[in-house]
Amino acid sequence: MAWNDPQWGNKGSGGKNSGPPDLDEMWRRINARLNGMFGGKGGGPEGGSPDVMPGGGNLAGLLAGLVVLVWLASGFYIVDQGQRGVELRFGKYVETTQPGPNWHIPWPIESREVVNIDQVRTVEIGYRTNVKNEMLRESLMLTDDENIVDLQFAVQYIIKDPKDFLFVDRAPEEAVRQVAESAMREIVGRNKMDFVLYEGRADIAARAKALTQQILDRYKTGITISQLTLQNIQPPEQVQAAFDDAVKAGQDRERLKNEAEAYANNVVPRARGFASRLKEEAQGYQQSVIANAEGEANRFSMIVTQYAKAPQVTRERIYLDTMQAVMNNTTKIIVDQKGNSLLYLPLDKLQQIVSQPAAADALSQLPVSESAPAATPADPRSRDAFRSRDREDRP
Repeated sequence: MAWNDPQWGNKGSGGKNSGPPDLDEMWRRINARLNGMFGGKGGGPEGGSPDVMPGGGNLAGLLAGLVVLVWLASGFYIVDQGQRGVELRFGKYVETTQPGPNWHIPWPIESREVVNIDQVRTVEIGYRTNVKNEMLRESLMLTDDENIVDLQFAVQYIIKDPKDFLFVDRAPEEAVRQVAESAMREIVGRNKMDFVLYEGRADIAARAKALTQQILDRYKTGITISQLTLQNIQPPEQVQAAFDDAVKAGQDRERLKNEAEAYANNVVPRARGFASRLKEEAQGYQQSVIANAEGEANRFSMIVTQYAKAPQVTRERIYLDTMQAVMNNTTKIIVDQKGNSLLYLPLDKLQQIVSQPAAADALSQLPVSESAPAATPADPRSRDAFRSRDREDRP
């Protein structure tokens, strides 16, 4: 090129000093060489053929090939895990590519869109960013009993079909917001206020999620609802005080009701138990009286039978049993004076035997030395006197 011209700074054939290069001449040479590369014709400085750079055609082909390679290389792209690539040819959908390296015909013939299908997106209805930043136009809803509730909730969704997400709906997030609000209004409008505020929160969220997903599938938005969360449900602020009073009265009613039920659960079983005990005692007394009467009757029948066989013996036996029963509760001891008045009697133990029949059996098992002291050998004169006294008493 002209920048490497060896004649710069050398003396010419005419002996003149060469100055700086002529810019106009340099420009004419560049134009002539470019025309030679692309097959053009042009005159030189003297009207002859222009100077042509050696190897100019090969350089142009190399540059053109390099440009083509760069253009083709611009069609390579990588789709990360959890994403999908959508290829377009002149703006029309061609295919959806999977994670990994991919290639498409470079722009302007084809283009691509990368969609993240694992990202969880959130749409807020009734508020923005914070529940205190309310959007009353979205949150106020009418119930079946013509009451108004302030309901705020959030919808989380993921992309199921990138093609439908990109080309079917122009504003997918706004579509999710409007569909979720419409579904929630329909569910709330079919239920009472108390059900919406208290026991029906989980049921309302589940039903609203199912209805929202059904409508989005009908619209072919390519969106899947992952979760619908109720953030806040309360009456409107203007009637909050009156509603709190009504709620407090209802809570007091439930408290008193529970206390009454607890008292009833304590008293009624005790009364039933006491009545059952009295009934069992009466039945036991009845059976005891009947059994005693039957026993006395059977005993009397047996005594009559024995009395018919031996009246004298039976009378004496009955007399002795009666006297034993009568005397059993007395503390007096009767001693026959006809016997030996010197005989020592353990009166204290006799009283215990009389008062405790069960102890009589134990006392009978004791040795003779414990039940009564051993009798000392009697004097012969006392023995003779005892015998003579017995003979005097005999008739």
